Amino acid sequence: RRSSDLDWADGFSAGPPSDETTAAQIARFEGEDFDAVVVSWTEAARRLDDLARAEGVEPPIGDIVCHEQDLRGALGCQGARDSAALWYVSDRLLANLETPVPLRVRVEDGEYVTPSATSGTEIGLCTSRFEALRWRTGRRSPSQLAAMDWSEDPTPLLDHLYMFGPTSTELIE
Repeated sequence: RRSSDLDWADGFSAGPPSDETTAAQIARFEGEDFDAVVVSWTEAARRLDDLARAEGVEPPIGDIVCHEQDLRGALGCQGARDSAALWYVSDRLLANLETPVPLRVRVEDGEYVTPSATSGTEIGLCTSRFEALRWRTGRRSPSQLAAMDWSEDPTPLLDHLYMFGPTSTELIE
């Protein structure tokens, strides 16, 4: 049986999964003991690390950090929001933003300014690295993203801020 990480380690993943793929991954573990699932994930993590080393690529740190937060949210167990791994991933996600108008994102320890395809008035967003991780990976709805601390109306940017997503339901963590 494979989780999404096992799929990746086995060469079956070709990018972000569809809703159907995710449902099939969940079904594979239906009825499994929690410890058995953890053993499968641990084995997948080891194999992914080996694969990354063998092929000279970075391990899927972003995927791991994002899904750790998914699990923490599902279990009601907040934490690791200021971990080095989360900060590393949020840095990569924020540094790779491209927007149609200039955007300045301020986080705990600095700011990111996007290159833009057109000129115009810069729009600012004050947020946290945790929230940046969550909205970039589709864990915030458009209304949640629009309700953040913007300097002005973010409508021209919203569709460009998600790497995956957005979610159609409001996720409260």
